[in-house]
Parts: sequence; C-alpha cells; structure tokens
Amino acid sequence: MSLEYALINDTSWQSQTEWQTPDTPFMSFEFWQALTDTGAIGEQAGWLPIFILVHRVDDHADNEDSTDGSVSSTANNAWQPVAVMPVFIKGHHRGEFVFDHSWAEAYARYGVDYYPRLVTSVPYTPITGQRLWIAKGQTLNDDILKTAIAGIDDIAQQVGASSWHGLFVTPTLASIATTSMPTEVDVERAIVAQESGIDAVPIEMPILERQGCQFLWQNKDLLNNSQPFADFDAFLMTLKAKKRKTIRAERRKVAEQGITCERKCGDAISEADWKAFYHCYVMTYAVRGQQPYLTLDFFMALAASMPRHIMLAQAFDASGEIIASSLFLYDDPDSDNQNPDSDNVDVSDNATLYGRYWGALGEYDSLHFELCYYQGLEFAIEQGLTFFDPGTQGEHKLVRGFIPTTTHSIHRIYDPRFVPAIGDFCMRDRMHMAQYRKQAFEALPFNADNMPDFNSSNS
Repeated sequence: MSLEYALINDTSWQSQTEWQTPDTPFMSFEFWQALTDTGAIGEQAGWLPIFILVHRVDDHADNEDSTDGSVSSTANNAWQPVAVMPVFIKGHHRGEFVFDHSWAEAYARYGVDYYPRLVTSVPYTPITGQRLWIAKGQTLNDDILKTAIAGIDDIAQQVGASSWHGLFVTPTLASIATTSMPTEVDVERAIVAQESGIDAVPIEMPILERQGCQFLWQNKDLLNNSQPFADFDAFLMTLKAKKRKTIRAERRKVAEQGITCERKCGDAISEADWKAFYHCYVMTYAVRGQQPYLTLDFFMALAASMPRHIMLAQAFDASGEIIASSLFLYDDPDSDNQNPDSDNVDVSDNATLYGRYWGALGEYDSLHFELCYYQGLEFAIEQGLTFFDPGTQGEHKLVRGFIPTTTHSIHRIYDPRFVPAIGDFCMRDRMHMAQYRKQAFEALPFNADNMPDFNSSNS
C-alpha cells in the first residue's frame, strides 16, 4: 500500500470515511461550512480553496492513475482516505496574521510576481491547531505530510504560485515538515551544482519555519498542587499584590459606570442577542474605516450548527441596553476523542476557551479588559477548561496572567534565488522571537511560588 493524493474542489471527500474530531472548533466541518455558505471563503473573497486528499492505494489494484499523482474517481474501491489538507489560492495577505509583506516587496523589487501565493490556515483565525483533517485510525506522520506537500507543489506549478504558507500549525506538524525536507544549505549547494553544469536535477525547496508569540492563560494553581483554580479570587492570589490590586480596580471601574455583565451559551443566545453582538462587532472595524470580514449570517450559522461551542459575554448600561459584546468559542471538556496532531493527547486534557470577536458602541473605562479577559477567565474556571487563548498580539494580556507561548508557521518558497535570503530572515526572526518571549516571560505578574516553567511554555 502506498500514499497518493487527489486535488478536489469541493467537500465531497467529507462523506468518504469517518474523520477524527479536530483539536479545535475552528477545524470542524460546521465552522468551514459557515465560512463557505456566507461567502467568507471562495473566489469572491479571495480565498479560493482546493482540498488535497491523501489516500492509501492498493499497489496491485488496477487504478487509473494520472501522471500528476492524483487518482481517478473511478478507482474509489481501491483506495482509502487518510487525511485532507486545505490550500487556498490567494492574491493578498488579509485575514492571515503572519506577515510576509516584506517578502512580496523583495519580489517586486526584482520584477518577480509574488502572487498568487498558497496558504493553509483557518481563514481570519490566528489559532494554533491541526491543519489537516485526519481519518479515524490514522496519525499524522512524515509520509502523510510529504504526500500533502507533493499536492501543494502540484497546485503551485499549475497556478504559478510563488510560495506556500502553513499558518499557526502545531509544533508536531512544524517539526515533521522541517526535518523531512532539504535545508537552505542543501538548496544553495544544488544551485551551485546546477549553475556549474554538474547536476541538472530539479532543486527541491526546503520548508522554512517562523516562530511567533501569543499569550495563553493556564488554569493551573501551582500554589495548590497544580490543581485548577477554585474561582477567580484563587487565580488573583497567584499574582503579585500590585497586579492583583490593579485587576480588582479595573473591575470596580466597570461597576462604577453602572455597567453589568452577563454570559450566555449556545441556544440561550437569542436572535436579538446576535444582532446586538454584530452591531458591536461592526463598530470595531468602523472606527478604523474598514469593513468586517464576517457577516451576521456567518455568526447565525455558527449558532445553528455548533451551539455547544459558543459563549457570548454582554455588557449592559444602567438602562439595560447592550453596549458591548464579546464572542468566545470553546472545546468540549468532556470529549473523549484523541487529537492525532498533538502526540495523541486526550482533547479533554487541553480543553481551551478561545476569545475571538469583540466590539463596543462607545468608550468605557476598563470594559475591554472585563468583557474580553476577566469574563473569559471566570468562564474557563467554572467550566474546568485547561487553557484560555484570548487571541493574537498584545502585551496587555501578559500583565493579566497570560503566558507567552510559541507559535509556528512553515513556508515553502519556489524560486531558489530567494530561498537563501528568506531562510536567513526566518532564522533571525526565530532568534528575535525567542528573545522577545524570554523577556515577556520575565515580566509575568505571578508571585514566585506560582511562576510557570519557561521551557514548557515555549516548546
């Protein structure tokens, strides 16, 4: 049995086998269907998807193989789906959160097209997680990933893409990708050999890794044998007195403005609540003169298809009017599914709350901190969730107990002339980000007895 790939333009593959439950709600079929049905992805949105189906083939079957490594649909009885990777053809960088604008500028200076480019990510969602759907009984490995990358290379050749970018991938995927491909040194040697006429073999490009930093809260009370926090006050007691006082003062300021907050989950969120939330969400973009990526129909689709993963925090003024909203998604803490992309760790051991979308109708002192962070912390503690990922960027998260954590992205550049410079950029960028994470870690507000381990947070 060997692995091959097929390039598919629709989601017909979803019904061809049983698939493992993804490690985050953002890779659920329901989330992607909502993106598709509401136009957030597709040709008009500039996110044109192609799905790479990795399948196991019976080498002795009479399959109608094509020369590009794909397989005819008439041979379905001879192959077994193993994994699927989404790839988007893009002519822009919007909604990605890992920035390669300087690479595009370098291409432009040399008169080379950087667009289209290929991207594998969850659109508009800077959340670390699997980037392949894995069939039940399978585990992500070197063979699966190499086959998927062969499919990526095929797409790149067909559309003339400059590069491929896998964003916010798991450490496991990043490790497999970077250790199974040629290095920048290998490429430089191959270029020299080719230019000298010694070797005319096509040059295979490496997978380059970049690292970043996000801030992740852990529901782990080191003062109490690493048990989950009993309540919000138990969390506060792990902080230095000055930081503890600041957070309590911020929460007081919200109450002194006559503002009250409420949390609702799933089916308890009414249509009126969703409309009020969307009004707030749109305002976040309007103040910057932008249009939002997502529509009200998208959020209503999530409400209908995956209510058990949704929490909405609302802020009311003294008259009872909604003045701000913050939307969260979260893992099912009772799940017994295995996560194939994180060394087969039980999903319930890593159940996470994800802070995603926020907006307010005006300026209110400390309300952003209350609705986006403190309400989320209280909810995570109440639900027994292990982590709280509040979203990308922001040192203001750091001083509220969110720990600097490594993020990973992987990149494949198809023009060998640019590989050495971009490889050097990635190496220097990793060094810079490692230094930044260390400095950020040293600024954490925890008292000495509850200081987490730096190495375990940055593996």
